[in-house]
Amino acid sequence: MIIPLNHENMHGRRWPYVTIGIIALNAIFFLATHWTMESEGHQMGEIQEQIILLTAVHPDTPMNAAEQKLVESFRHSQGTLWSLLAAPDRKPFNAWDAQMHTWAEPRCEEEMSRLGAQLDQMQAESVLGRYAFYPSRRVPVSYLTANFLHGGWLHLIFNMWFLWLAGAILEDTWGRPLYAAFYLISGVAALWGYALAYPNGVIPVIGASGAIASLMGAFLVRFPKTNIQLGFFYWILRPRLYRFKAPAFAVLPLWLGVQLLAGVRAGESGGVAYWAHIGGFGFGLVMALILRYSGIEGKADQAIEEKVGWSADPRIVKATDLLEKQQFDAAVSELKALIAEKPTSVDAYEMLPSVYLRKGDTQSYLQAMETICQLHLKLHNSEAAWQDYEDYLHASGAKMPAASWLELCRHAENIHQWGRAASEYEKLAEAWPQDRNSVLALISAGRIQLKQLGQPQQALRLYIAAQNSPVPHHDWNDTIRKGVDAAMGKPKPPATQPASPPLAGSLRS
Repeated sequence: MIIPLNHENMHGRRWPYVTIGIIALNAIFFLATHWTMESEGHQMGEIQEQIILLTAVHPDTPMNAAEQKLVESFRHSQGTLWSLLAAPDRKPFNAWDAQMHTWAEPRCEEEMSRLGAQLDQMQAESVLGRYAFYPSRRVPVSYLTANFLHGGWLHLIFNMWFLWLAGAILEDTWGRPLYAAFYLISGVAALWGYALAYPNGVIPVIGASGAIASLMGAFLVRFPKTNIQLGFFYWILRPRLYRFKAPAFAVLPLWLGVQLLAGVRAGESGGVAYWAHIGGFGFGLVMALILRYSGIEGKADQAIEEKVGWSADPRIVKATDLLEKQQFDAAVSELKALIAEKPTSVDAYEMLPSVYLRKGDTQSYLQAMETICQLHLKLHNSEAAWQDYEDYLHASGAKMPAASWLELCRHAENIHQWGRAASEYEKLAEAWPQDRNSVLALISAGRIQLKQLGQPQQALRLYIAAQNSPVPHHDWNDTIRKGVDAAMGKPKPPATQPASPPLAGSLRS
């Protein structure tokens, strides 16, 4: 499975309050409706099951249009199962099924009428009946409410993640009022597009994915060359993640092509409203072009600059503008001038790697990533530093400064990524064999292999490597000796005196 992880333009000028608010509203609506929808779905499923069983055993029973469509859809998609249900010698599933086999035509017609009325009432009074979008009966309010309903946790989580990736930067580009209006209209347009494809559809449509697809179309127009970092999940003995980057002009059209192919193949009963995605994407693409070339976007951007100019350093604003115009060297000069003036400017340090990356200067990018990683560690923002390191590795970085690398290894330990921590400690020791931190790294890797991963042979190898290190380490010889004994399974000697206090900030038991 491939999913987007981030992109180059994640840092905006202001907090994306509208996007955060939309995500919060979706979460609130989900928590308020999820369990009710599950219960209603289970009850309606039982009634639908009885209608299908009744028709399978008594095929001449009269049905209304909705019941007939339900049965025909089931026969079309589950032909083999339908044949088994209709077999005269099959065993009944329950008491109702057993009685139903003996009914005459009037009784069957009466039961079908009762089931149909019960199903109609439940559908009309259910959450889906009141707030989902039905192409065959288009209630105006459902064009809005359907966009805030989701069918499950994964449906919600993936939609909100895509919304964050595409929406936050567009909100920063267009401003909050324009972006909010665009999002709401996009949801309406996506549902309308689905209704064009299936004007008589009776399957309820829910979810924000149509509106989010519109944001993706707009993202393609506005940031076609932005690199999107993607993650490919696969399983070989354990879950693994492979990261790679591709420009938006390659990723998003490919996604649209997949939606088109799936929409044609799956049809209305595919379980996913592909044509809402397609309609939303097309709407977003066209509207983004109109906003950009009509001058509306430029006016919105100018208004934002006037609001944030008092807090944003002028050189950051100028560097952002130069980056947008692909004047990379000039942008670098502005940022370096700001750093020389304000050495603690986190914004300048964070922006510099993006400029080098867009410029294609890999070596300078790696050096800038080392610097921002060190700065994040100094500010005790270990999570940001770890993400910096991941980006550094993805760009083929291989030798982070030893002290920073050691802190990153400790962060991996703190979040209990034992295997990764041990591996990083070993890489550090191999990359910096003459640095005193290499001995600490070998000792720490040995401790993890012994106590967390249960690999005494690997632990012994690491402790011996630390013991043989050319770096002076007399003050750690006792720790190394105890590690060797533990890895070899030797019992601890009885304590004859109080243990010496551990070296501060260096080793953990």
